[in-house]
This record gives sequence, C-alpha cells and structure tokens, in this order.
Amino acid sequence: MIAMLLGAHVSISGAIHLAIDRASQLGCTTFQIFTRNPRGWTYTKLKQSEVEEFIRKFRQAGYTVAMAHMPYLPNIASPKKLIYEKSVKSLISEVERCGQLGINLLVVHIGSHLGAGIEKGIENVAKAVNTALEKVDNNVKILLENMAGQRNSCGSRFEDIAQILSKIKNKSRVGVCLDTCHLYAAGYDIKTRAAVEATLSKFDEIVGLEKLHAIHLNDSKGGLGSGLDRHEHIGKGYIGDEGFKAFINHPSIRDKPMVIETPEDEAGDYSTDLKKLRSLYQA
Repeated sequence: MIAMLLGAHVSISGAIHLAIDRASQLGCTTFQIFTRNPRGWTYTKLKQSEVEEFIRKFRQAGYTVAMAHMPYLPNIASPKKLIYEKSVKSLISEVERCGQLGINLLVVHIGSHLGAGIEKGIENVAKAVNTALEKVDNNVKILLENMAGQRNSCGSRFEDIAQILSKIKNKSRVGVCLDTCHLYAAGYDIKTRAAVEATLSKFDEIVGLEKLHAIHLNDSKGGLGSGLDRHEHIGKGYIGDEGFKAFINHPSIRDKPMVIETPEDEAGDYSTDLKKLRSLYQA
C-alpha cells in the first residue's frame, strides 16, 4: 500500500531550501513551491549552493515527489504579443529551474484568451508548451491545471484540455493537474461519491486518467458552475467532507501527489486542513 502523498504549497521565504523544513514541520509527504517570487517577472539565477542544499534536504527528509507552480503573471494563452513572449520565456525558465532542483512536476495555469476566443487561446498554450519542451531537455513534466470557468478562461472544460494535449509533440512530458475547487466552480460535481465517479469517468473518456499526475485539494467558496476561483477550507465549502472523502479515496486519485492551497485565517490553516484530509483518507 502506497502512503498518502499529501502536502501543501509552502513558502520559500528566506531561502528555497527552507520550504522543505516547512513541509516537514507540517508532516507533508509531498509539497509544492514557487521557485521564485510569484508576483513579478524578474528571475534571480539559482545559486549552486542553494540548489545543492535543496537537493540534500529533499533526500534527507525522504521526499520522492514535489511540484512547482508557475508564477502569477505569465499567461500562456494571451493574444498580446509582449505578454505572450514574456510568458513563454518564464515557462522555459521554470522548466530549467525545476530540472536544477530535481522537481519533476511543473503546474501551469492554462490561462485566459482575453476575448480573442478559445481556439486562439488553445493554440497559444500548445505552442508555448511545445516551445518550452523543445528548448529544455530534462525530466520535468508540464502539468496543465484546469481553470475555474472565469470569463475568457481556457481549460475549464475537459474538452479544452484534451484539445491542448492533442497538439503537444512530446506527450511524455505533459499531463494534467486537477484542482477540486476549479472543477466544482466550472460545473463538474464532486460533492458525492456518485458525482465523483461520474466526473472522473467523464475526465477519463475525454482526457484520459493516465494523463492525470497531480491534484490540488481545495474546497470551493462558490457554488457548482459559479466560475468563482475562491478556495475554502476542506469541508467548509460547497464540496464538503463527503465529496473530499470520495475524491481522495477514488482508485484513480488516491496514489497521486495532492497538495492544499487553502486559506490561513481564523477559520483554520494548513495544519487543520491536512488533519481533516488525513482523517478522510482510508489507508
């Protein structure tokens, strides 16, 4: 029996290797980071000493898998030439950085077509991923994250994701990360065991469960099909305990690396959400 791969998105504040200390303190068996400040375009080259310390701690703590997340500003679906070029450059840089750190999974928001149309957005995303994979030859897999169905978003529908994947040349280095909040907000019900089964069957039929490599576990502040990307504490949103219990114990989900990106406020924090998920997981 594989132990549950459950963790959180942890801060790299102070030094990138400190993220591993934070993950370990939370009892995480996997984790997610930004490899740099996510709120800007500027990259500082990773120092060799930082990389070595990160890898040393990663091995020492017994981690086998972790994921990085693209920063906030890049939009690889953008029709705006300058933003698109900067976004592709960022994607290339992130694939390189993940390779240096020994992180094999890079989660990327599919993005927004900004009104240029879904087809144009899909074309841009596929082109960006193909460019990054051609430029950087390493073991990093780019995972496309489903969107919540906000206005002009690409990738909230399984059909969009399947279309993008069909256009990727190096299929061994691309996959999907499913976010539960985004699923629910986009209209895919996972509130009950039957709903989870139906939604994952639909995903398998349209995209393929073999393409699913990671999970973001977040409850939803918005209702089913609301298009609202607002994360809530596990069990305290519209998905609820029953939905999460069914989802994380599903045969196609239970052995995947899962991370939370839930709020840290008076209603709870990472510790309480991780504790809740561990209690719902059936070993």
